[in-house]
Amino acid sequence: MELYSRMMEEITLYTGLSPTAFFTIAALMVVVYRTVCGMFVAPEDFNKPPTITASASATNINISNNSFGSLNLNDSTNEKPVHLGDVTEQQLRAYDGSDPNKPILMAIKGQIYDVSTSKMFYGPGGPYAMFAGREASRALALLSFKPQDINGNLEGLDASELEILQDWEDKFEEKYVKVGQLVPEPMRTENTQSGDKFKES
Repeated sequence: MELYSRMMEEITLYTGLSPTAFFTIAALMVVVYRTVCGMFVAPEDFNKPPTITASASATNINISNNSFGSLNLNDSTNEKPVHLGDVTEQQLRAYDGSDPNKPILMAIKGQIYDVSTSKMFYGPGGPYAMFAGREASRALALLSFKPQDINGNLEGLDASELEILQDWEDKFEEKYVKVGQLVPEPMRTENTQSGDKFKES
């Protein structure tokens, strides 16, 4: 009993809090930590991301997950994983979660990730839905939800902001499947009436 009393006195002495307040705050910190970590790192049972595959016609989709069984919308068993390859920002916008037949994609530093496994965060109505179908590097580095920051422009970011962005990229590489990369919009050339070519980006 003396050890218990001594420990309670030390808690009050070092923290300035009553033992009840100290343990309440400690418990809340653990809960918050576990909740935040759960947003980025999946529990062991859900560690493997679902496999999204499409047939050559790219119209049938097979989605499977070890824990939840599989949803098979295609009878073909010989399918290859979806890999978008080179995609422009305009094409990426089609993968914002508004079409339930398409995966939810997001880009960081030009690399596109399938975030469909976190639909509750990136899907319609989710807290990060504004990032779906977009290149969100600047917004993630600045920890910003401003529409003007949702782009891939890294100019003017300081070292600490670039470090934050690197942390995000590391988490995405660990949790999500990389399915492609962003490329610039192609240059369009138009012929004018005089026969001269006009370039538009």
